[in-house]
Amino acid sequence: MSDPSRPRASLRTAVVWEVLQDALERRVKATGRESLDVLDTGGGSGKFAVPVARLGHRVTVVDPSPNALFALERRTAEAGVADRVKGVQGDAHGLFDVVERGGYDVVLCHGVLEYVDDPAEGVRNAVAALRSEGVLSLLAAGLGGAVLARALAGHFKEARQALADPNGRWGAGDPVPRRFTAEQLTEL
Repeated sequence: MSDPSRPRASLRTAVVWEVLQDALERRVKATGRESLDVLDTGGGSGKFAVPVARLGHRVTVVDPSPNALFALERRTAEAGVADRVKGVQGDAHGLFDVVERGGYDVVLCHGVLEYVDDPAEGVRNAVAALRSEGVLSLLAAGLGGAVLARALAGHFKEARQALADPNGRWGAGDPVPRRFTAEQLTEL
């Protein structure tokens, strides 16, 4: 995966990175510390962890995949930030088996809620990992975008199916187990 700070990153990733950088800068100013403790839940191979560490922050990546964590280790070494990034195997359900409750200034929860058994628990755990006044960066697959994409591709039946399905899925071939509306995320 590309570095989100590079021009070749996808538009979505570039926008997320810009917003995340601003949030990190605001948090640095608010805490008076130059280095923050950041938790990246489901952070995989370090798409955001590596550039966040390049900014001087300490990052803990929690991911269930040992392969992703191996790739993270290699990627952090290549980027020269291995001393600021720690990868641990775990998931949103058992988050506090592997990380400290209330130990982080910023928690990234990007692309996690779509895959966990209990999205509300995932959000509760992400919030509980924050220090007082901490910042949660939450991204989840949106129902509206999937419906629009299916319709623009001429797959109107799949677009209607996504709207009717309680999990926002457009069919058996849909690779995403769950999508959310803004209202559903707010309720979590």
